[in-house]
Amino acid sequence: MSNMALRNAALDILTRVGDGGGYSHLLINQAIEKRGLSNRDTSLLTEIVYGTIQRKHTLDFYITPFVQKKSKLKPWVLWLLYMSVYQMVYLERVPDHAVINEAVEISKKRGHKGIVSMVNGILRNVQRKGLPSLDSIEDPVERLAVETSHPLWLVKRWIDMYGVDETKSMCHQNLQRPTMSVRINPMKATRERVIDRLQQDGFDCEPSLLSPQGILIFKGNIVNHALFQQGFVTIQDESSMLVGEMMDLKADMKVLDACSAPGGKATHIAEKLNDTGEVFAYDLHEKKVKLVRDKAEQLGLENITAKQADGRNLPSMHEENTFDRILLDAPCSGLGVVRGKPDIKYSKTTDDILALSNIQGELLDAVSSLLKENGKLVYSTCTVDHEENEKRIQQFLEDHPEYEVDQAFFDELPEEARDLPGITEWGLQLFPQDFDTDGFFLTRLKKA
Repeated sequence: MSNMALRNAALDILTRVGDGGGYSHLLINQAIEKRGLSNRDTSLLTEIVYGTIQRKHTLDFYITPFVQKKSKLKPWVLWLLYMSVYQMVYLERVPDHAVINEAVEISKKRGHKGIVSMVNGILRNVQRKGLPSLDSIEDPVERLAVETSHPLWLVKRWIDMYGVDETKSMCHQNLQRPTMSVRINPMKATRERVIDRLQQDGFDCEPSLLSPQGILIFKGNIVNHALFQQGFVTIQDESSMLVGEMMDLKADMKVLDACSAPGGKATHIAEKLNDTGEVFAYDLHEKKVKLVRDKAEQLGLENITAKQADGRNLPSMHEENTFDRILLDAPCSGLGVVRGKPDIKYSKTTDDILALSNIQGELLDAVSSLLKENGKLVYSTCTVDHEENEKRIQQFLEDHPEYEVDQAFFDELPEEARDLPGITEWGLQLFPQDFDTDGFFLTRLKKA
């Protein structure tokens, strides 16, 4: 693909995300499949789109002194400016003059002469005069928000919850691209064998500290590798693997995964059961249930039954005291995964968080009766908000005196995770900076 076509594709995605509420990761995947992009083009397209969205507030601060009547600009023009300044500031291998020339050419194809002249003038002024200094922002909290491109309300909320230092570390870590990690299928190979094979094939990888099945990949494209295509490994974040590790599973157990798609945790549970017992995996959307079935088939797992259902309705489908273990990986604000899905941090509000917390409570209430006596329930989210995590568990335990936090959970955590700042009496809050993983909350409850 030509440089011009690639940047046009990037601009299309950015405009759809910013103006139409599209999801960046889905649109990028569609563009890659539709256009059959090479690895090099895929890498650059992903870098431009993710990088521009990730740093949108910072880029807006940079261009504002050079733009008159910014609110009147068409969305595509504003995103073209953001995208161009991102490349000029953050991509050293792309010369400024090439970025400016291509922005001008894109403007010619999409707009009239006035827009072409304006885009050219703004970008040349940025090149000639340099960027405004972030030090000009006097309020340190606002400066942190702009510097790391997070909404001010969110930075203030995190500071109230976790303090300045933890929030600062989290905001800066959220600007880094996440490390790829995969989970080996122990029914097909050992971790040592998989690592040896990958290293022989030129991969830079090492064992995960959070899961004995996990491998971190620093260099190499696992999606095109035979081990992935043949079901020897599956892509999964380390923090997500920790959920399966903390389920305290034993052969032949009957397990419920109440909110299962796309199936990473359900298949992990099935692997840890060594394809024995039964895993009932439910999701609200039939299309997503197919993802669970496809993943189980790829990994050669036969102990998973995947069906469409609202988790709140599961008591009408199963009798009380049915399951040995329950996983509720609850729908959440996703504020722990903004590194991989940067548009999340701009679209969520406090109202969203409160609404999701209510749904999480309803789901916990619904599945609680389905657990056997002495059974265990793992609750997890991919967010970093007290309202969806610690407070949600506190409220559940007040309403359900038959449940308590399983203290053995804390002793069974990987040694490296036992002294983290996010540990409370209610569970473990992983921050992105802890292990270069997703921000994640998990705890394990026991039914007396």
